Amino acid sequence: MNKVVIFSAPSGSGKTTLVRHLLQRFPQLVFSVSATNRAARGQEKHGHDYFFLTPEEFKLRVNNGDFVEWEEVYPGLCYGTLKSEVARIWSEGKVIAFDIDVCGGVNLKRLYGEQALSIFVSPPSIEVLRQRLESRGTDTPEAIQYRIAKAEEELAFAPQFDVVIINDNLEQAKAEIETIVTDFLNDNNVETA
Repeated sequence: MNKVVIFSAPSGSGKTTLVRHLLQRFPQLVFSVSATNRAARGQEKHGHDYFFLTPEEFKLRVNNGDFVEWEEVYPGLCYGTLKSEVARIWSEGKVIAFDIDVCGGVNLKRLYGEQALSIFVSPPSIEVLRQRLESRGTDTPEAIQYRIAKAEEELAFAPQFDVVIINDNLEQAKAEIETIVTDFLNDNNVETA
């Protein structure tokens, strides 16, 4: 049976760091590249970081039913998972690793059920999250406030995930998440590389 591991979290919780760690530790996990209607930032590459689509292309792909799921994460800013990306990874006999917004994570868990392990990465507190976002130095104070407000809403979704990891100590979170993923892969007879 095809499997998926879903990672969701408020921005600044450390989710992407944990996902990168797991991708290095588990060769059977393959990152699902999401599509977005935003422009590439910095060194981001089409097909590697995201599939960058124009707003018109994104809407057309939605209308054509090309997405497993998609969300308007921020006003006018959409992200989604293309069916072709899921098919590509499963055709390789691999397990899909989704790094996805909270609503998308809930939708994917609902869609894949027992095939999916859904993990919610939580900051230890909203104040710690605010400090992390400020220390990044990438957002304006207004953007940080918006992200904090969104994070407060997203934290309410945590009970809908199979596992909640509180990322207050990165090394401990890495060890905990490795154990959880190992158990999921082994208990469900997923082939390991």
